[in-house]
Amino acid sequence: MKSKGFFKKVRGLPRNVWAVSITSFFMDISSEMVINILPLFLSNVLGVQTALIGVIEGVAEATASVLKVFSGWLSDKLRGRKWIAVAGYAISALSKPFFYIANSWGMVAGVRWADRLGKGVRTAPRDALVADSIKSEQRGLAFGFHRAADTGGAMIGLLIAALVVWLAQSTDLSLGENTFRTVVLISLVPAFLAVLSLAIGARDIPRGKEAERPKITFKGLGKPFLIFLVIVGIFDLGNSSDAFLVLRAQERGLSVIGILLMLAAFNLVYTLISAPAGSLSDRIGRRKVIIGGWFVYGLIYLGFALAQQPWHIWVLYISYGFYYGMAYGTAKAMVADLVPEDMRGTAYGTYNAILGIIDFPASLIAGLLWQGLGGWDGFGPSAPFFFGSAMAILAAVLMLIWRPKKQAEAA
Repeated sequence: MKSKGFFKKVRGLPRNVWAVSITSFFMDISSEMVINILPLFLSNVLGVQTALIGVIEGVAEATASVLKVFSGWLSDKLRGRKWIAVAGYAISALSKPFFYIANSWGMVAGVRWADRLGKGVRTAPRDALVADSIKSEQRGLAFGFHRAADTGGAMIGLLIAALVVWLAQSTDLSLGENTFRTVVLISLVPAFLAVLSLAIGARDIPRGKEAERPKITFKGLGKPFLIFLVIVGIFDLGNSSDAFLVLRAQERGLSVIGILLMLAAFNLVYTLISAPAGSLSDRIGRRKVIIGGWFVYGLIYLGFALAQQPWHIWVLYISYGFYYGMAYGTAKAMVADLVPEDMRGTAYGTYNAILGIIDFPASLIAGLLWQGLGGWDGFGPSAPFFFGSAMAILAAVLMLIWRPKKQAEAA
């Protein structure tokens, strides 16, 4: 009976939540086909070192951080989320064909950064559109369902990529150049379907014209949100790009197909956990679910540091889906709990921007700890994961100590 009630709630989610979720589903089919084999293309085909891969990934997430604040603020000012989000998805879709002709790490970096530029434009207004479209008592479910659709697309994208790799090069340990370019071509179709889905399916939520023009000020977002941002930032400093997990899997002996199937299994777990975890956060509070997710993350990263066999990586990466399912969408729902309604766009922009900025030192630190730079050899492949585990446990303890006073549902 409980499961019937849960699915009834999901079916009853507003049109905008479904439109945004379908859009993310298609875009992640496209993105995950390419992004998860991109570090293998850089390493196996172009011969790029892990430290430089860390820089590319870090800058990719950080380069559009200011845009995340601005696009969120602009959606507050214009009282319209939809078309800003559509523009962001369009930028990402238009950048993807250039992966096909990229033949140097500089070109790959430029295309990767353009793709993330689109994400910088779309993320805050998209998240604010979801928050505007749902009542607070179902906010966790709405964000969890969105993450489930997003991740379901990622799983399908990875399976398509795995099929292409299998047909092209069987079980080779390294990725071939032609295989990568074939995957890029196929990824273009769902990318443009994503843009159409949002443009046709979503509607802006009418808002009062008398509201004051929002200002980009940390003070206006409130102290509880700022404390939350600091704690999440500490966690994110140890949360380097998942490119390092892919490289760790290859370093432990997994083939390209093995890696893609492992990532698909991870996304399956993520998909299955996200919506129930979001719904659970509506009942017991966001903090408890986030804290649980971060402790899981800390243990899993410790496992990645100690892993010896390929099957260890498989088990750990599938378990990694529990962290994402528990904490990722729930944290976004908590942002809306902590800030005034007319500042949601600015809040999501600030939240995503700060984490984007931190992604650069996080990935750079991981790359340096792994392989060093110049005359320094680093500490080896286990080091980034020990560091990530320690930061996650620290953040979980701080979240456990902190009790926000603003909204009861965030407690």
